Formats: sequence, structure tokens, C-alpha cells
Amino acid sequence: MKGRFLLGFLIVALLVAGGISYLASPDPDGLDTVALDGCHVTETAAGEQLDGTCIAQNATDHAMSSSPFADYSIGGGAGTTGLAGILGVVVTLGLAGGLFWLLRRRGVTHADDGEG
Repeated sequence: MKGRFLLGFLIVALLVAGGISYLASPDPDGLDTVALDGCHVTETAAGEQLDGTCIAQNATDHAMSSSPFADYSIGGGAGTTGLAGILGVVVTLGLAGGLFWLLRRRGVTHADDGEG
């Protein structure tokens, strides 16, 4: 029964990460939109420049922006969102499973814990 649940969980997680991720917007709103309120974006030879009074004016790229899975894709490639999601699920479940395997209780029986 436990094996069926884990297999079902894995299948659903892979379907969500690999399939539904393609429906996500490539230009999400929310924090990005609020951070840009009050700014004017101008194109320069060096890239985009923000002018005005927005909180994103002093923003820089994060430390992991050049990592293989930055921006929810593989190597920044368009159309790799689903594959990045699938690899993320596999890596996360592998790490979590390995950690649980290392930390599991071993050899505990009712005779060992004082209960009869």
C-alpha cells in the first residue's frame, strides 16, 4: 500500500512539474510589478535602465542567476521549463529520500523500547 502511494505521488508530482509548468506565465506579475511601480524603463547600449522612484531601481542579479536552473529553465533555454521541473522533482525527492533513509530508526522492536 505504501509503495502504491509513493508511486502515485511521484507520478502526480512529475505531471504537475513537467506538464502544468508550461502553462505558467513567462512574465509573472506580483512582486516584480509592485517593485517596478514608479519606474520608467529606458533601453541603453548596456541594457535596461530604471529611472524614477521604484524599489527595483537598485536591484541586481541574484547569486544563482547563472546556475543551470535559473529562471525555471535549463541553461536559460526557452521551452525547457517542464524538463527543469521534472529534474527538480527527481533531485528533491532523491535528496529527501536519501536523508530519510540515513535518519531512519533502525532495529527498534517492542522488546527494545521497554514495552511488552
